[in-house]
Amino acid sequence: MANLYVKAVPPADLNRNTEWFMYPGVWTTYILILFFSWLLVLSIFGCSPGMAWTVVNLAHFLVRFLSLYLIASHTTDYQHPMLFFNTLAVLVLVIAKFPNMHKVRIFGINADK
Repeated sequence: MANLYVKAVPPADLNRNTEWFMYPGVWTTYILILFFSWLLVLSIFGCSPGMAWTVVNLAHFLVRFLSLYLIASHTTDYQHPMLFFNTLAVLVLVIAKFPNMHKVRIFGINADK
């Protein structure tokens, strides 16, 4: 019987925080969720396809942003030291996503020995 699934081979330097993306069906499910979200926005608002993708993109950003920063800040009642650390963490995480930071190790953190 033919093998119907493609076996993904993870790279040697796979980030443990993102390794769940290598599980079978995750990418298909993720893309289908985005596509059906787009169809939902398109049918509810009756806007152009480009505008619907923009709404889906902004909603995706807000969901991700809410889970990283706003929930953490809200549960600490926006107290000064915790708000500072939450904001600092967001800035570090956003800067780490820049293309220039790919495989850059600051202060030798996670450097291979």
